[in-house]
Amino acid sequence: MENRGLLFIPDISGFTRFINEIELEHSQHIIQQLLEVLINANQTGLEVSEIEGDAILFYKFGTPLELDTLYRQVERMFCEFHRHLNAYDQRKICQCRACVAAINLSLKVITHYGEFTTYQVKNFSKLIGKDVIVAHQLLKNDIEQHEYWLVTDDFFNDTQPVDLTQWMKWNTSAKQTENGNVLFHYTHLNELKKQIPPEPDPQIELSDKVKVISVSKEYNVDIKTLCFTVVHFEFRHQWQVGVKAVDEVEHFLPGVGSRHRHVLENGEEVLMYTSSFSYNPEEKILFSETDEKRKRATYYTIEKTGDRKSRLRMDFYLHKNLVRQMLFNLREKKKMELNLHQSLENLEPVVMQMILPLEF
Repeated sequence: MENRGLLFIPDISGFTRFINEIELEHSQHIIQQLLEVLINANQTGLEVSEIEGDAILFYKFGTPLELDTLYRQVERMFCEFHRHLNAYDQRKICQCRACVAAINLSLKVITHYGEFTTYQVKNFSKLIGKDVIVAHQLLKNDIEQHEYWLVTDDFFNDTQPVDLTQWMKWNTSAKQTENGNVLFHYTHLNELKKQIPPEPDPQIELSDKVKVISVSKEYNVDIKTLCFTVVHFEFRHQWQVGVKAVDEVEHFLPGVGSRHRHVLENGEEVLMYTSSFSYNPEEKILFSETDEKRKRATYYTIEKTGDRKSRLRMDFYLHKNLVRQMLFNLREKKKMELNLHQSLENLEPVVMQMILPLEF
């Protein structure tokens, strides 16, 4: 039994089309996050041999896991995978084709039991053996649906698989390989999606707020170009007065609930949350930022006003507090209002020169 064990490959379907047809950097970042989600969902002590672009090769030497235990592993990975995609789809800000299409990615899992061994390449432990080849060959098969769990007959050892849930139904098929016909059973996993609860509202917006400043300006650009310029932080220092840079705090793609750091020209640093985003490029796009202490918020409303014409309105809010409002009106309001007006003026040459990515 020393050289026999389980081979377990979760594979993200649609990955090749995803990176060939759409924006590369964001698609790679999304896949990276999903692979991390799958690794973090490992609850059965599986070892990672290697990450193979859109898939992870897990293994575990010894006798096979019980089918029910293995199913719980598949269930957890599948549900965590789709929970992550649902959360990103609901909270995403970027509207490039990579980010919009991420929700359509799917997951299949290949399980095979056989002979293999490991060898070291520097610090990496790699697998070798004909059954490793078989497991990879099974990624290409005649199953029409993209979300399923495939288990070879070598795992069952001449026994028949049992239905582990009410909805589960096992199907049989085979894969012709150079080593002969590989028999397997498979079951679809689509029903698991129905068990995933809806993503909760992050509730980051100020619930009790009062508007203290409102400024606006119209630009001779389309609404998508104006939105792209305003919501992408790498351009913020080019137009917003007092801002030296805006850095991402989390490593994932920005969305509602993510944090970013405003580095101001006076040396101060302010942590902000992306607190809301709604996208309707035919009419209006709304984006807001709330400070980490939940005392201030800025709302950016981008409206389509005509053919290649759009308007940006910036509304500044304070948490409702009479003393704080009075102090703000006395000490800060006039200067901030001037800075916001100047920011809108600074934005004009930036947005007029902006080239919208084809994928957006």
